[in-house]
Amino acid sequence: MTQGEFTGVSRDYDRIEKAIRFIETRFEERPGLQEIAGHVGMSEFHFQRLFSRWVGISPKRFLQFLTKEHVKALLAQRPVLEAALAAGLSGPGRLHDLFVTCEAVTPGEFKAQGRGLVIRHGIHASPFGECLVGLTERGVCWLSFVPDGSPDDREDEMRSAWANARFVEDRAATRAVVARIYDPAQWRPDRPLPVLVRGTNFQIKVWEALLRIPLGTVAAYEDVALQIGRPRAVRAVGSAVGKNPVSFVIPCHRVVRKTADFGNYGGGPARKKAMLAWESVLAESHA
Repeated sequence: MTQGEFTGVSRDYDRIEKAIRFIETRFEERPGLQEIAGHVGMSEFHFQRLFSRWVGISPKRFLQFLTKEHVKALLAQRPVLEAALAAGLSGPGRLHDLFVTCEAVTPGEFKAQGRGLVIRHGIHASPFGECLVGLTERGVCWLSFVPDGSPDDREDEMRSAWANARFVEDRAATRAVVARIYDPAQWRPDRPLPVLVRGTNFQIKVWEALLRIPLGTVAAYEDVALQIGRPRAVRAVGSAVGKNPVSFVIPCHRVVRKTADFGNYGGGPARKKAMLAWESVLAESHA
């Protein structure tokens, strides 16, 4: 995708998120297409076109991916999920998943809090709204979504995580990385996306487990705890998931509660639902 295409898709997402929030508040009333379209200030015709442009399916089909029943069906695929996690693979759809090589900083580098690193960063449009990306010579070290066009808080979080690094705003450097992250055609096993993370040993184990959750699938926090050999550490797993420094790339959005509730997400619950629906469509199209 070109930057112009991303900007258009990002604008589409803003309206889709607004629609998702509206549906969440009126879910029991099951609002129809006309009502949803009216809420986001569009005609039914243009709302249909918006969905086709953004995700390639009808709003009705898309909304099916946002239901608790759909999440229950995904959680029911436990044999497939357990096999994928145990094998360190991402299931039959791995060919179309986002290939990532995850490198953790050394203990000495962890204490140094990024001393000696240069982090180039920039804010870019994405299919899920604007995102802040941080990039080192060793890989992507930060990705967070910017709510309501207010980047200051996200930049403060990034700078706090790598307190002693030198930060350089360089959108030209980060633009190509963003294109790779959100373009499935560029998700190639022979050209994995390098990621550099700074975390405790426990957090890194959790983040590595997240990378093994197949595209179009979800795992419960209990599943992740079991796979890292800490079945009783469900709460700690939840904390580690919440501290994931590279959103979407390390797919913390694929972890849900065992009750089939979507659960929390740093970028907001509507964004998490949109990501899971987008990935479900992608996985189905390449099944």
